[in-house]
Amino acid sequence: MKDKRILYVSSEVVPYLAENEVSLMSYDVPKMINDQGGQIRIFMPRYGNINERRHQLHEVIRLSGMNLVVNDLDMPLIIKVASIPKERIQVYFIDNDEYFKRKATFADEEGVLYPDNDERAIFFAKGVVETVKKLNWVPDIIHVHGWLAAMLPIYMKHYYKNEALFSETKIVTSVYGQSFDENLDLEMINKVKFDGVPHESVSDLETPNYENILKASILHSDAVIIASENVSPSLTKFIESSGKPFLPFATKDAFAEAYTNFYKSMGL
Repeated sequence: MKDKRILYVSSEVVPYLAENEVSLMSYDVPKMINDQGGQIRIFMPRYGNINERRHQLHEVIRLSGMNLVVNDLDMPLIIKVASIPKERIQVYFIDNDEYFKRKATFADEEGVLYPDNDERAIFFAKGVVETVKKLNWVPDIIHVHGWLAAMLPIYMKHYYKNEALFSETKIVTSVYGQSFDENLDLEMINKVKFDGVPHESVSDLETPNYENILKASILHSDAVIIASENVSPSLTKFIESSGKPFLPFATKDAFAEAYTNFYKSMGL
């Protein structure tokens, strides 16, 4: 994988957030490619519960300052960056006071999902792409982890479909076990359609629950990785019948070889 460029886009990454399946794999996979000589970047949201001082985040003024439109509202984009200690891995943080300042990730202290999680996902997807454009860094693969990052494949295939920078880029989505039971805002599909995405391409978002959000993401990806033993049978069946190349679940001691070979099977 030497010199191959892989962009990792994740809703959670250690050491910035607590350990779980998504945050651990969003660290382990980039580290593995980095160790093989690949060029990597990681993007994640800058939630308010990330300790900026401890992790030495700092704003990148030249990348910040643009406004992103979400559901006809202008939302300022702030970009921060940090390096994972000892790994020479740069992590870029997508920030906005309205969406990410609160002191938790997806839900309040009562466990209730934030009502604007759908808009946060749209903002995150647009923020990643706009920042990569400013960096003029062309990824061979974009690898998506976690449901809050699931809008990125959709926006890449529609909103950014004419961006020459990404004309050769392949998108891989890792699918994990279900992490919430409720629906996001039922207006989510209209907010996505506002950006020119055809209804038939995202009809699953009419009921924006965890599984349907992942289905929409899978349909817009070039390949899929089943990243958890706990993916539901219905979602697993959907992946298997999607016609997309997919990698079955690989255990912790086997994922490195499996993921590397899977990347190579995509033409790397």
